[in-house]
Amino acid sequence: MTSALKSIKQTASEIHAKILKRKKPSLKLPIRALNNVRYKPSEGFFEISGRKKERTLTVGTVKTFAQTLRMMALSKDLIETDDIASKREAYYISKNWQEAAFKEQPESDTVMDDIEAMLAVNREQLGFIPEEKGGEVAGRLVVIDKDRDTGKPIKIDCERFGSGAYSIPIAVEHLEFESKAKLILAIETAGMFQRLVKHNYWKKSNCILVSMGGVPTRACRRFVRRLADRLGIAVYAFVDGDPYGYCNIYRTLKVGSGNAAHLNKFFCAPQARFLGVTPQDILDYKLPTHELKDVDIKRAEDALKNDPFIKHHKEWQHALRQMLELGQRVEQQAFAKHGLNYVIETYLPEKLAHPEKFLP
Repeated sequence: MTSALKSIKQTASEIHAKILKRKKPSLKLPIRALNNVRYKPSEGFFEISGRKKERTLTVGTVKTFAQTLRMMALSKDLIETDDIASKREAYYISKNWQEAAFKEQPESDTVMDDIEAMLAVNREQLGFIPEEKGGEVAGRLVVIDKDRDTGKPIKIDCERFGSGAYSIPIAVEHLEFESKAKLILAIETAGMFQRLVKHNYWKKSNCILVSMGGVPTRACRRFVRRLADRLGIAVYAFVDGDPYGYCNIYRTLKVGSGNAAHLNKFFCAPQARFLGVTPQDILDYKLPTHELKDVDIKRAEDALKNDPFIKHHKEWQHALRQMLELGQRVEQQAFAKHGLNYVIETYLPEKLAHPEKFLP
């Protein structure tokens, strides 16, 4: 019996026992928010603190309570039949639950996340998978997967996809790796990733290129973490120079998020360092910029005030304040001002020559 199935059955038994004793059943759920996490540099990721919310069966909570139990029952069926359901499919399955049906998918997503946090397992173990793919990979890496029919190992060479790339699957725990690369370069935008792939940049720098496609999915983060751990190599992030890139995309890759604090120790890469684009790069490379929007300013100010990771690192506080003083944000593609391949021929080589200067 898997740990997820065991936890579901145990929780159901406890609720059943309370009902038989004519007591109100309840569920204790960790509060999934940034104000309920702590950051320990020695651990390297956001950990959830002790605050919890209790969902007791009452007239006002009967629908949500029923939805939670039905979602757990669906998970039990998926595990026992070795099947999966996407988050969207789970939402539509609820249409068979009469009064317990969800009106919109965000409601079912929230209940699914609550169950994940309550049982302290990831939703993939519960049989639920995301809609989005995990990211793309190119370069000095051989991924060892398994044939779905025979179970025999399959070697996938990420150097041999031509103009394409290897797509990270939604489940990555079974993957093994072979590589002599010296670093992993995690890239925010698909456009920049494609430029580096087009020109075989991974050959020049002996690296593994990973396209995050914005905020990296859990599969992408887990893939990068397992890859870095197995190979013992550095992870460098190359994202847009704006508060969202810093405080959402990079921060999530490195230390995780408040919403998933109960699982961050698995779904982040504490060894990651920030290569760029930094506010100082705007000045050093004379890059074209855009004015910060009100939402950018608010995000930066909120991070300085409330984000445990930013509050711990003075280097990041300085970078965000420098950005606010400049009043400017910059995109990865801004290097094209100096030539389409300036980022390959000049910027990345110069930055990679001094990783000791990277932001933490």
